[in-house]
Amino acid sequence: MAQSTTLENIQVLSQEAVQLLKNLIQTPSLSKEEQGTALLIEDYFEKKGIPFERKKNNIWAYNKFFAADKPTILLNSHHDTVKANKSWTLNPFEALVKDGKLYGLGSNDAGGCLVSLIATFCYFYDRSDLAYNVVIAATAEEEISGKEGLEIVIPELPPISFAIVGEPTEMQLAVAEKGLLVLDCTARGVSGHAAREEGENAIYKALKDIQWVANYKFPKVSPTLGPIKMSVTLIQSGTQHNVVPDACAFTIDVRATEQYTLEELIDIIQANIGSEVSARSIRLRPSSIPMDHPIVQAGLKLGRIAYGSPTTSDQALLDCPSLKMGPGHSARSHSADEYIYLHEIEAGINQYISMLEDVI
Repeated sequence: MAQSTTLENIQVLSQEAVQLLKNLIQTPSLSKEEQGTALLIEDYFEKKGIPFERKKNNIWAYNKFFAADKPTILLNSHHDTVKANKSWTLNPFEALVKDGKLYGLGSNDAGGCLVSLIATFCYFYDRSDLAYNVVIAATAEEEISGKEGLEIVIPELPPISFAIVGEPTEMQLAVAEKGLLVLDCTARGVSGHAAREEGENAIYKALKDIQWVANYKFPKVSPTLGPIKMSVTLIQSGTQHNVVPDACAFTIDVRATEQYTLEELIDIIQANIGSEVSARSIRLRPSSIPMDHPIVQAGLKLGRIAYGSPTTSDQALLDCPSLKMGPGHSARSHSADEYIYLHEIEAGINQYISMLEDVI
């Protein structure tokens, strides 16, 4: 493809991406209510003549010359949003362009990433010379870590060699991401009258365990994500002032790294506290990609910075090397009057394409 034709193609794809994002913003898509935006994405692929598949509110498509004997790259981002907070001064469902910014709910998180990845997929769609297959998945329920988003798409896909997950990182390279483990713990005591030397106070037992949580440092520290962080975030006990409580429930929020499996973390915590420990889920695992992986090296060649992300995304559901990267700024996510710069979208598409050209 000639250089001028390539640039023209990318410019057209960028313009189409911005228009798609405007349409997505103007269509409410709260988690579990993404039917409208799913239809918009379907319509986009139909107009492009690209076959797609749908399950619930998830849409995915394969490159034209998909071959079962080739490894597969997954491009993924989400089209659900959080609720608009009360501090918005603009209409969150009006795609307003002002001073080079596109305002609207989901513009930054993660609409800009999604439309940039869709444009990138379209750029490679009808190439017959690729060493990899390319799959695009626009998925639901990311904002609530729901079970009817990417999680139900993965079994429908071929084995994934590596993935790019679109989240706003200023197109820097999030080469690792912390996982999330939520533990519900219960200290058991014996009920009694508070005025007499009766009972065994469950709150005091819980306090001892909570103190351990506050002070314990896991020996193995991730080179990219740093130490594991534990925080007690909820506590509940007692029925009335004169009764010694026989139970005290508290919750530990654990931000995990690749140095331990979630099962290992549960075992270590349970071995060191007296309270009963129950994990809500072990779905949201830490993820990473080696620094010497070709897609990471392609990004570094462009002058991008590799770092470890403390936040959790759908990357946690993938059992393959994955890189989190996208246009936009994480600090704008979930904020009032959310926006993304238009130039960030075009630059994001260019970078995605440049990096993948190096690999496929």
